[in-house]
Amino acid sequence: MEHLSNVDKLESITSLQSTIRKLEKALSQMTEKGATTTLVKKRLKAACIGLAVLEDVWNQRPHHFTQEDLIEAHSVLTGLLPSIENSYFKLKAGSPQRTLLERRIKSLELTIQAIDEL
Repeated sequence: MEHLSNVDKLESITSLQSTIRKLEKALSQMTEKGATTTLVKKRLKAACIGLAVLEDVWNQRPHHFTQEDLIEAHSVLTGLLPSIENSYFKLKAGSPQRTLLERRIKSLELTIQAIDEL
């Protein structure tokens, strides 16, 4: 994780922040509609933990999450990768959506790696 450029680090952090905003919006919309929000809440918590871990590793901003939180976040984030990768491979090369998903996949992989190294 030390060999990453500052651009890669910034893109990963920005991608996770974008994922968090997307999940917050989904949670808000689902709450308004009265839909079950358990899965979105789990994913949102995992993304927030992931961002905190990257901030800790790269920017020395300590996080307050327990080992149990980290294990759960690792599991949730790992579970997200296959569906994102499937969507990625269906998109046309060079499309903005494919670039976004490429960065999201990379940020999730780096987050999972960072959690593994803690």
